[in-house]
Amino acid sequence: MGRMGRKSKREKKNEKTGDLSWGTKNKREGYDVVIKENAAFETYYKAQNIVPHDEWDSFMSHFKEPLPASFRISGHRNQGKAILKIMEGEYFKALTEEQAKPECLSWYPENLAWQLSLTRKDIRKSEANVKLHNFLVSETEAGNISRQETVSMIPPLVLDVQPHHKVFDMCAAPGSKTTQLVEMLHAEEGKIPEGLVIANDSNNKRCYLLTHQLKRLPSPNLIITNHDASIMPNFHISTPGGGKEILKFDRILCDVPCSGDGTLRKNFDVWMKWNAANGASLHGLQYRIVRRGAEMLTVGGKMVYSTCSLNPIEDEAVLHRLLAEAKGSLELEEVSEKLPGLKFVRGLSRWIVMSRDLTAYSTPEEVPESMKHILRESLFPPKVEDADKFHLERCLRILPHHQNTGGFFVSVLKKVALLPWEAQTERKPVAEISSADSLVMPVEPTESGKDNGLRSPARKRQKIRGFKEDPYLFFDEDEELWPPIKKFYGLSDEMDPKLLLTRCKEGKKKNIYFTSPTVRDLTRINADRLTIINTGIKMFARSDNKGADCGFRIAQEGALALMEFMTKRRVVVTREDMSMLLLNDDMDTPPEIHKFSPEAAKQLHGIETGSTLMECYEDGLHIVVVAWKGKTSVRAYVAKCDRIHYLRLCGADLSKFEVNKFAVKDNLVANDPEENDQNDEILMNTENVANEEKIVLNNMDVTQEIAVERNVSKASTPEIAIEKGVLEDDMKQEIMGETIVSENVDSLKDVTTP
Repeated sequence: MGRMGRKSKREKKNEKTGDLSWGTKNKREGYDVVIKENAAFETYYKAQNIVPHDEWDSFMSHFKEPLPASFRISGHRNQGKAILKIMEGEYFKALTEEQAKPECLSWYPENLAWQLSLTRKDIRKSEANVKLHNFLVSETEAGNISRQETVSMIPPLVLDVQPHHKVFDMCAAPGSKTTQLVEMLHAEEGKIPEGLVIANDSNNKRCYLLTHQLKRLPSPNLIITNHDASIMPNFHISTPGGGKEILKFDRILCDVPCSGDGTLRKNFDVWMKWNAANGASLHGLQYRIVRRGAEMLTVGGKMVYSTCSLNPIEDEAVLHRLLAEAKGSLELEEVSEKLPGLKFVRGLSRWIVMSRDLTAYSTPEEVPESMKHILRESLFPPKVEDADKFHLERCLRILPHHQNTGGFFVSVLKKVALLPWEAQTERKPVAEISSADSLVMPVEPTESGKDNGLRSPARKRQKIRGFKEDPYLFFDEDEELWPPIKKFYGLSDEMDPKLLLTRCKEGKKKNIYFTSPTVRDLTRINADRLTIINTGIKMFARSDNKGADCGFRIAQEGALALMEFMTKRRVVVTREDMSMLLLNDDMDTPPEIHKFSPEAAKQLHGIETGSTLMECYEDGLHIVVVAWKGKTSVRAYVAKCDRIHYLRLCGADLSKFEVNKFAVKDNLVANDPEENDQNDEILMNTENVANEEKIVLNNMDVTQEIAVERNVSKASTPEIAIEKGVLEDDMKQEIMGETIVSENVDSLKDVTTP
């Protein structure tokens, strides 16, 4: 009998002896059931008239239902359309239950975004559901699918990012919107864009989560910073004459911290903690962040202001305050035409301000003197005669019952002139701008000298907290590591070695990273005055081997960027060759060269031992895999998730990498009928492990490979033993890097943004 049987016997024995305390001390208690009711919430929003009276019941009932799963297919990769075709043809068609049919989001370009109403219980109902779930988890891990709430996809779309734009995401973690911005920046495949994306977050640990998420979509045009967005320092950039100037951004995403009452469907705590004072307590911070964003925006540039809150105090009131202060230099844009098919309601021009006890105030004059420090004038709507000039109706409100989503607010601001307080600093050279100028500029006081609700309090210079980052050490023209790398891989003179950097001051350089020219310029100038958490993609990793003429191998992360400059060690293979290479993941028996197609084998025989690129061009696909070419064999050097992804594109059999849970269940029943009661629990545990968004999924696969590599004595040939020694050190480096990230983000949860 199993463990449950033994436990039952022990309990029966204790009952006979009278000892009933055994086993009760550590028994788990059930979770408290969340009551999805909040009378204050309903009273408050009924007063705001954000929902027509006849839609109120539908509005509230949707808030009490589970939120559907939604995801995007990465649009900038050449495999995106192939993944869409596979998903629709192999996985969607196999679904038989009508409620499980995925829904394409019509307003998202090229049918790349989908919504799916499947609970964990639904997934276990059929083998087709399980296969779809495994597909989504696998491709998400590889970075080709992004699990993202439907409404969260909207802000980057209306921002309209182009490859030459300089983009700033002020409150970026956990990174789903930033991923979209990076995809849009790389819309033109095959070349490095001129622009860049800077992703910032005020929380140091969340910055490491952000770094991990964005590693799935490697870009040399990305910088991650750690600063309070409300007092964000300026970025300096070099001028053609050798001086410096303040960088102004073409696009800014300002998705601010909020009360999150639009996320009731997934964040159950909001039901219990929501009160009418939440909005007023966050209004000041939200205003300071969007105001700082407006200062950092170039004239003609656009900024999205968005929240996952339905509260007008956090939405329209913040914008009204900024627009009134800007005096015509900022305008709200009409963006609904960019989202065809999206259901929404217009922004509000009138709303009610309430205290925590739900006392309503229509004007600032009605607020008691004792409450004026809480319910400030800036929380109130514009006067009736002034409302039309602010065009708050151009804001979009997405409600849960419109298309079965969460609640959301989004708006687009365009900067048409310098802000009133910017004129005095705009013409100053960087050397003349004080440290205070680089933060928040105060607004002129009113005639009475009193705060009119449109001023920001003086902000203290923020302290740099968190982990001390390793330096960013860019190559000089005479870098001694560069000549052997350039010669070995046949890199053209067009590749500027000054775009390469390391993070190691002393000792051997373990990894070499690559950035775009703009990112290099910004990093070098600002590294000492800003907290830069991460930048660059890993292009080379140290791989000391006596049999190779170069001490660095190519990293899969940087392979596509390197191809533009690489003239040697590139092997074109057939789809069958690529499948054979990737299916063979046994470290002891790598594919031998003579098993490849004649043309591929001929190319491989002409290449000396070391890292190489294996490329497949068939049916419009472009697959590039880093491999290690030995004397007689070739081994793919990719993570398991990427291996599965490329095999899927090749149409190969993936059964060796997937677990058929239905087959597992049948085997359990056949082998031990007495264990039937435990089968569901076993399958549920398997399901939970597969469904969790784990930080260290890649590490698990790599660790297993290292365990095999360490067993060098079992290698069948000396060549394999040498290659294993090389791969072991490289794998360790990658694990150590990922482990640092996972330690810092293990317990993080994002409860305020979708």
